[in-house]
Amino acid sequence: MTIERKLANLFNLNDENWMRHANPWSVWTRYSVLPIIIVAFWSRLWIGWWCLVPIIISILWMFINPIFFNKATSTKNWASKAVLGERVYLNRDTIEIPKTHKTPLLKILNIVSSVGLGLAIWAIVYYSVWGVFYGISLTYLGKSWYLDRMVWLYEDMKETNAIYKSWEY
Repeated sequence: MTIERKLANLFNLNDENWMRHANPWSVWTRYSVLPIIIVAFWSRLWIGWWCLVPIIISILWMFINPIFFNKATSTKNWASKAVLGERVYLNRDTIEIPKTHKTPLLKILNIVSSVGLGLAIWAIVYYSVWGVFYGISLTYLGKSWYLDRMVWLYEDMKETNAIYKSWEY
């Protein structure tokens, strides 16, 4: 079982919920999660222990977001294809992906995102505006490039696998 499949299970992404997450609104509002969590943690400076309320709400939003929206009305857009590509990628232990997609780039992009997240966490602790800015930027750069590779993977895989082609409407 791939780590991505374990994460999908954590977020309750079954067949129906994957298609809900493929809604572009889910993808684009998912980008709001990190800034919301950062502001929630940063609010400890202004509201003390009451910061736990926005922290809990922001963490709940992180888990609810993938299943909050209705099923996508169309999956013929970048955001939907990115999610479907992630789904293809997590299935790589059962359906082989093309050799062109087996590069270290995806791991490098996840490392870039992780470094950005680490920087953002450091910035939250030390109230560094620039650290938060750079951390979020690195995180989103890595994640967006990763998602773009997922679109490419989905486009390649749907041509040779009927199950993946059936996801597009």
